[in-house]
Amino acid sequence: MKMSFSKEEYKRKFISPEQVAQMVKNGDRLAFTMGREAFACGLAISARKEELKDVKIYAATPTFDFGWYDAGWEDSFAVTISVPTATCQEAIDNHRCDIWAAVPIEKMEPDDIPDILLTEVSPPDEKGFCSFGSSLWNKKKQIHKARQAKKVVIAEVNSNLIRTYGDNFIHCSEIDYFVEHISSGHTAGSGSLAGRALKEPERYLEDIAGYVNGLIRDGDTIQIGVGRTTEPLVKLGLFKGKHDIGFHTEATPPGIISLVEEGVINGRLKTLHPGKVIATSLGGSTQKEMDWVNMNPLFWLVDVDYLEDIRVIAANDNMTAINNALTIDLTGQYTAQGLGTQLLSAPGGQQPFVFGAWLSKGGRPITVLPSTARNGTVSRIVPFLPLGTSVTIPGSYTYYVVTEYGIANLRGKTSRQKAEELISIAHPDFRFELKKEAKRLWG
Repeated sequence: MKMSFSKEEYKRKFISPEQVAQMVKNGDRLAFTMGREAFACGLAISARKEELKDVKIYAATPTFDFGWYDAGWEDSFAVTISVPTATCQEAIDNHRCDIWAAVPIEKMEPDDIPDILLTEVSPPDEKGFCSFGSSLWNKKKQIHKARQAKKVVIAEVNSNLIRTYGDNFIHCSEIDYFVEHISSGHTAGSGSLAGRALKEPERYLEDIAGYVNGLIRDGDTIQIGVGRTTEPLVKLGLFKGKHDIGFHTEATPPGIISLVEEGVINGRLKTLHPGKVIATSLGGSTQKEMDWVNMNPLFWLVDVDYLEDIRVIAANDNMTAINNALTIDLTGQYTAQGLGTQLLSAPGGQQPFVFGAWLSKGGRPITVLPSTARNGTVSRIVPFLPLGTSVTIPGSYTYYVVTEYGIANLRGKTSRQKAEELISIAHPDFRFELKKEAKRLWG
């Protein structure tokens, strides 16, 4: 591969979104790299709905609604996703799109590799290197795998993308075609990390933030998972009074970048990558924060397979993983994915971070959830998970559990003791029935 850079050669690679769409044939497999989809290309491809049949589209984390999640599009586009978002939730509920548990790229079979891979990059620098902006994930590996298989790689060039340190770059010579970006109006801080509308935080979240704050020690390395309970905690005082915090996480919820600027998060005591914020995606931030991250050597974006390697996570001493649960039963097992057969999310990085925190010297996983759902009518702490529910974390690996009513420590506890701990942080309206069920089960 020739790594020299010619502006003329780069310009010759530009085609229109409509030309991209014309490359698509019936039965083709298309994939958007993880993160935000290439918007101009998506619009042009969806415009060929009446001409195309059985085109298989893989959109790992749907951000934009191109139409193919709607009823009546199934004959033209068969869509598969990895992480449910607000964009595709109705299609998932109505079985119009399938969910794929991502396979490590190194283990992909030929049929897993798309005919056309679509991504988004910054314009090249003077040496011909483009950035993936604030969202790396495994894009670089996907491009390398597609090129090895002699597939087509197309990049939409977005001049608004930031540059970061780490592994967040690709050379122009590794892209077959470029397309000018069309703005979707999507801006930093316009939604949660999962693409859902931001809401004013509930009062109980302040209580949860306060309890979790008491479990965090100066010098800890922190991971915060995606979720409606976890993401608001930073701005509600999660790190109030803390010092020398490190960060090794999939994505950054709102407030994290400001805490780096203030010096609260400095990674000074990290055992792995000291002094650096290690992530694969920077999300939930204001434009001002993103401008501060641009070419800031404190921030390193790395490949998600490295970031979420349990051995890498565990190499951080005092690794503290803070993740969201939807519901937990009295044995301590919980789900962060859905209830019964209804899928609302994906396990994402929660599993490796929980296990990595267990293996870390001084590490500990913390699970947070409100005590109730549906305006207080349903307890999230239940005797058993609903039939068909996917277990995200087994009870034997659940350590601290936090609701607005306190902290349950399940580490090293018997089944009866775990139940007692969890009942103590359940909503008072449900404790009597939970105690009755616990007595029936364990005496």
